[in-house]
Amino acid sequence: MGYICSMKFLAEIEILPKKGLLDPQGKAVLHGMSQIGLPQVSDVRVGKFITLELEAASEAEATKAAETASKKLLANLIMESYTVRVKAL
Repeated sequence: MGYICSMKFLAEIEILPKKGLLDPQGKAVLHGMSQIGLPQVSDVRVGKFITLELEAASEAEATKAAETASKKLLANLIMESYTVRVKAL
């Protein structure tokens, strides 16, 4: 029986509303920007930032796991898009 070496990885997942869809939180924050003296801010999108610490045999395997988690659990693919970044710990 062979030994499978696994490494620890950190997956960073950024989830944002798809462009063109209504983002009420972003609009509220944008309105607040002018209220605090930052009228130069022209657009705000509010999303989620999720980190996963996981073990995998390779960075590609860790990325695949994070992609699966994003597609099946973390993001609503009808309304949200996501970006996955993985790095070794």
